[in-house]
Amino acid sequence: MAKKKTKFMCQSCGYESAKWMGRCPGCGEWNQMVEEVDIIGKQPRRSFQHTSSEELSKASPITSIETKNEPRVTTQLKELNRVLGGGVVPGSLILIGGDPGIGKSTLLLQVSAQLAAVNPKVLYISGEESVKQTKLRADRLNVSSPELYIYAETNLELIHQTIENISPKFVVIDSIQTVYHPEVTSAPGSVSQVRECTAELMRIAKTKGIAIFIVGHVTKEGAIAGPRLLEHMVDTVLYFEGERHHTYRILRAVKNRFGSTNEMGIFEMKESGLEEVENPSEIFLEERSKGTSGSTVVASMEGTRPVLVEIQALVSPTSFGNPRRMATGIDHNRVSLIMAVLEKRVGLLLQNQDAYLKVAGGVKLDEPAIDLAVATSIASSFRDKQTRATDCIIGEVGLTGEVRRVSRIEQRVQEAAKLGFERVIIPSNNIGGWKVPNGIEIIGVNTVGEALQHAFS
Repeated sequence: MAKKKTKFMCQSCGYESAKWMGRCPGCGEWNQMVEEVDIIGKQPRRSFQHTSSEELSKASPITSIETKNEPRVTTQLKELNRVLGGGVVPGSLILIGGDPGIGKSTLLLQVSAQLAAVNPKVLYISGEESVKQTKLRADRLNVSSPELYIYAETNLELIHQTIENISPKFVVIDSIQTVYHPEVTSAPGSVSQVRECTAELMRIAKTKGIAIFIVGHVTKEGAIAGPRLLEHMVDTVLYFEGERHHTYRILRAVKNRFGSTNEMGIFEMKESGLEEVENPSEIFLEERSKGTSGSTVVASMEGTRPVLVEIQALVSPTSFGNPRRMATGIDHNRVSLIMAVLEKRVGLLLQNQDAYLKVAGGVKLDEPAIDLAVATSIASSFRDKQTRATDCIIGEVGLTGEVRRVSRIEQRVQEAAKLGFERVIIPSNNIGGWKVPNGIEIIGVNTVGEALQHAFS
């Protein structure tokens, strides 16, 4: 008979200790150590490599391994296909996280119906809703397919048996925090349960070639709940972002073994479900106010897609000893760096000014091509001079005040021309070697001061 002993495990990072501690030595969180029962002498977990084929049970030269070039399975949502790198890879394990009520279950139920329309047998496993509740939500979304199977269960062994009986091509687990392994004595959602259940699902996905979607809850800090090991085990990690009181949702890939992690998909939540937004630039600029200072439009690259967004700045005299610097959607350190360049190289006295910056639409920008637009917005608000509503500003700013070249300038300018912009201010080194769209003026600049002169002319 297996022996039992107790241990204390941190619910945030998975740190194990023989005694209880108020603060976890691993992550520094307080009151996260929970007592769990550890069974000694249990059978080791089977490896998925030993169950798939005889050849994989031993080491083989890489030149002798034969692979099948299986095509990706595409859905009707082009935004999701772009984020996944071109479609769903058979045998992959995909983790989707997001705030409560953001639309994770709605997205996966719609995707399940789309996959079931072209691929036989898709299994949707709900651990949070009954079968009737899931059917009511499917009726509201107009989701119906005889190849879509609904199963309400949280026992992993019963889930495994159902997968063996049905043999689906795709499986959705909603959510991993509700699933439990009978051999693990801790409560569902604990570090041990999440780790063991994910490892078993990974084995099923790799051995049977089934693509499995896993829904993960998030903490109040926005990270996926459970051990960090969870994100390392899966093939793809997607974050579903957005405000619950707004209709637009953003799907990002923070990890993808089969594609880029810079892609972004935008959806709109409606009564009939999620609908993809094919032209996000128009959405981000539709509420832009014209004739006001502190507003600049920049063409930013989100993976392979150019997106035009508005950068807003508000500069006002400070009432405190130290001026405040606040930024939403932009790195705070980048804002401080650009303001130092404006003060040193352009002569703007900003040391006694509060600065507040925001990227309209809730988008997060982290590429250097937005530097010149940020500098222009700050200077526009400080001088209380408005820029042209038909100007788009692109460029990286160096510490000496120079404007450096950026990548994919042709795609950025074409996106600006498509939305009716008349002028684009870009680095001089980016001029030449590409075709300028008709009806748009290109202005090359070498320094920040030169760019500001053109922007306010």
